[in-house]
Amino acid sequence: MSDLAKEKAARLLKKRGSVSSLGSHEVRAFGRKKDSISTLSYMEEPGHHDDIPRPTVQMENTYRLTSVRRFPVITVKDILKDVLTSYLQEEKYEPELCRQMTKTISEVVKARVKDLMIPRYKFIVIISIGQIRDQNIRMGSRCLWDETRDNFSSHTFKNSSLFAAATVYGVYFE
Repeated sequence: MSDLAKEKAARLLKKRGSVSSLGSHEVRAFGRKKDSISTLSYMEEPGHHDDIPRPTVQMENTYRLTSVRRFPVITVKDILKDVLTSYLQEEKYEPELCRQMTKTISEVVKARVKDLMIPRYKFIVIISIGQIRDQNIRMGSRCLWDETRDNFSSHTFKNSSLFAAATVYGVYFE
């Protein structure tokens, strides 16, 4: 591959946000000598594929200002209770394990709440796990929301060595 072609390929890959190795490694492919180029593409910016025109999708307004279904507080509380009990029943408090467990539990809860198929709601799942010792803890949260449409559900769990507080917020998205 000529130096000019290599420079052009490097500029193109740099413009697209790709990492490449444009070495002068020659590879025999189908009986011919070729220069090898290996690329790894990634997308960080929204304008990554601006050179490919896409047809615009026309969406029609629904003119709906209220939800068809409300946020099911009791059902979500049952999901929280079930997930926290199944994951933390026999666990002992270990900081690294609990850090991973909060991520795992929040993903499981979010997936199960999304399976309820409540239209036009966004869900925020917050899980906190701590060690039980001789201390008190107060947790609070503040949100700006519409009292008629938005709601939340929470549950706390305790065993001999740890506690967990879980909250799911259901925020209506117009």
